Amino acid sequence: MKLGLGSYAYRWSIGIKDQIPSKPLTAFDLLDRAEALGLEVVQYADNMPLDRYTADDHHKLYEIAQQKGLQLELGTQCFDADEVDRYIEIGQRLHSKIMRVALDAEDSHMPVAALAEQLRPRVDRARAAGMKIAIENHFNYPSPRMVELLEAVGDDHLGVCLDVANSICANEWPEETISLLAPWTINLHLKDYEITPDPYGVGFRIHGVPLGTGRAPIAWTLDQLAHCPADMSVILEHWLMLESDGLEAAIAKEQPWIEQTTAAAKTFTKGR
Repeated sequence: MKLGLGSYAYRWSIGIKDQIPSKPLTAFDLLDRAEALGLEVVQYADNMPLDRYTADDHHKLYEIAQQKGLQLELGTQCFDADEVDRYIEIGQRLHSKIMRVALDAEDSHMPVAALAEQLRPRVDRARAAGMKIAIENHFNYPSPRMVELLEAVGDDHLGVCLDVANSICANEWPEETISLLAPWTINLHLKDYEITPDPYGVGFRIHGVPLGTGRAPIAWTLDQLAHCPADMSVILEHWLMLESDGLEAAIAKEQPWIEQTTAAAKTFTKGR
């Protein structure tokens, strides 16, 4: 397994929605961060949209990544046929082997047959570009529906970007999600979480913690993926939440969190 850095590990340092730092990290900065962490892959997700960079930038990213011994992957959020086509072209410039597409609530309103029909030509284009499309199980796209979609397309260049925690939001416990999607997995998002009861007994909060310190069944998950290729990328993320102390405080915590997560991931994946 090849450990990689996901752009969502620096959610606050990059900026998201109305939380934008004075000097956001760039796609080039992530290459330096990944190299310093001793990782092998960088996956740019939708929080760092590469279609805002020029073709020359894409070629430069690839050249620098090559110098640093890094592979590049890319991704987008929600299914839009034109955007997927653009990202396949960008992926060619990056020599990417994986393009991640995260399906969510709005995609679940599209009939599976209609979504499959739109996906097929994109999978063909991805294959021609030497790339696979990995659909991420996101918050509100149920895993059984994703399996139905994968079976409808029926192509080995379409698989799953398996996130170990996202589908809790879709009323699935991680073991259920992982058991369903493991046979289709070609890319893994690794993070950890904790469940903290409300001090007044009014429910509980699911929140992120550094890898290896929470409830995510990490070792069990990796066991379920023993059939996957040895060079499959394992992308490290975390759910560091924005607290009352503000954006700068969250940014200050990101580097220690990803360093702790990287160290734990190297231990979990050793020999795998």
